[in-house]
Amino acid sequence: MPTLEWIGKSKVINHHQEVPFRVLERKYSFDESGQHNEDNGSENMIIRGDNLEALKALLPRYEGRIKCIYIDPPYNTGNEGWVYNDNVNDPKIKKWLGEVVGKEGEDLTRHDKWLCMMYPRLKLLQKLLADDGVIFISIDDTECSNLILICNEIFGASNFVANVSWQRTYSPRNDSKGIVSEVEHLVVFSKNPGWQPNKLPRTEAMDSRYKNPDNDVAPWKSSDAFAPGAATHQGMVYAIQHPFTGEMLYPSNGRCWRYQQSSMLEYMQGWCNYRLENLHDEKERARVCGIDESAVRKDVLAIVLEEPLEVSAAKAQKVYNRGRWPGFYFTKGGYGGIARKTYLENVGGRLPTNLWMYEETGHTDEAKKELISLFGGRSPFDTPKPTRLLDFVLKVAGTSETLMLDSFAGSGTTAHAVLNANKADNGNRHFILIEMMDYADSITAERVKRVIKGYGEGKNAVEGTGGNFSFYDLGEPLLVGDCLNEAVAPEKIREYIWFMETKQPYAPPSGGSPYYLGKHNSTGYYFYYEPQRVTVLDYAFLSTITEKADGTVIYADRCSISEDKLAKIGVTFKKIPRDISRL
Repeated sequence: MPTLEWIGKSKVINHHQEVPFRVLERKYSFDESGQHNEDNGSENMIIRGDNLEALKALLPRYEGRIKCIYIDPPYNTGNEGWVYNDNVNDPKIKKWLGEVVGKEGEDLTRHDKWLCMMYPRLKLLQKLLADDGVIFISIDDTECSNLILICNEIFGASNFVANVSWQRTYSPRNDSKGIVSEVEHLVVFSKNPGWQPNKLPRTEAMDSRYKNPDNDVAPWKSSDAFAPGAATHQGMVYAIQHPFTGEMLYPSNGRCWRYQQSSMLEYMQGWCNYRLENLHDEKERARVCGIDESAVRKDVLAIVLEEPLEVSAAKAQKVYNRGRWPGFYFTKGGYGGIARKTYLENVGGRLPTNLWMYEETGHTDEAKKELISLFGGRSPFDTPKPTRLLDFVLKVAGTSETLMLDSFAGSGTTAHAVLNANKADNGNRHFILIEMMDYADSITAERVKRVIKGYGEGKNAVEGTGGNFSFYDLGEPLLVGDCLNEAVAPEKIREYIWFMETKQPYAPPSGGSPYYLGKHNSTGYYFYYEPQRVTVLDYAFLSTITEKADGTVIYADRCSISEDKLAKIGVTFKKIPRDISRL
């Protein structure tokens, strides 16, 4: 598979492993009663901070659990006027590039910088994605090709789903030079091959193609009576005699009848009496299959009229005049070829395509007006995404229980869409937003607050969706050099240790030893840690263990029991902080 090379790549492809793990500190919670300091237990999160570190901080709780990810990263157009500096010259990113890429970073081109910024973030997003999850990435032509190449590398080329064209404008600018840019892209990758989107509600235009000319029990439309694969399905290649003309009808070249012969015979019996007969038509069937006559099956029977043509035609005409024709019928008033009836009630919803029109998914002007309405006459962003675009992403990839992550949250459109969807169907979706800029609270969180409570006045008032969230900052790093950071709350460290050992979310056990983390796969885990005190795994500590398990792992600062003795009693000692694995 072709790979993309750029200046600084060698410094960033594994940088996600070197990013320090920092804990998340809740600053406040918000719900329909307003903002308060008490923890409301919300599963909705808005995180202020560098999204690289914030994504790392989410791993212990959310690795492999995010069903749907949407991100709208900088497009790298070089436009300096945007609130989110879109040419990746933001001071925080420049500082990061200097620290990670080093002197090479001073010579990076704009595209190299963008790739260095995106690569480790995409690596962490891939880890957070659920096995049945999918990621949508908004981008324009500037970096689209580069993005697909690095996503092939990170997610796997076999997990490429689509390059969706989103019609972002309803009125292209006539003063633009060259070919007017009317679409942006949503690059879509899944965690594993075979991901399937949800079917969407059908449109009136789609349903209008279904008619009922024969007064059947339900509307239907004409479909192909054939299926591909004649050479490999020779038992489904044979003649069917026409009841009106007596002609022997075969599938078209390379095709076979859609259903097994027993089913086709039953359909034909709905017109008149038929039987099976060997016509010794190997030459004709070989032509249809595209093979030599010597290689065609000899025992395939035809479906032929059992009675004289005049009798059969009279019976078939009576069925035609009566209506409610069989599932395979004859076109052109009964004298044409064979077609198949497909009933509207059996087709289900429509599959999404890789062209999303603004009529269904919104456009940039709509998004800007939406923000103006939300923020009392001003739009804090020049190019926000419309809520209908994220609504559509949720319809395509979500369920009523979806956890959705947006690590370039901007104005908070993703949370708005999740809250709208929950209100519409009483769902239980959740969101995690990450925004590194200072407006994470004043714009991103503020929008979500207004959506929850309602906004606007008079005839422009929009009713609140209800819901809640908690706002977080990035806290202290777990490790300072080779030492545990004693400023980090022990419970946060316990959560980290548990995840590193089990890859499971941490649920504090009730009762028992205060150092007991829980049991996983018949192994009990203990984190014997006290800030500012050296802990020792000795016989006195072992005597406090009451939880039964096949094996026991104990973290402590020191151990006074020999390895042989520990092995005999099924205990594994891990030294703090030496044996604490790093994400």
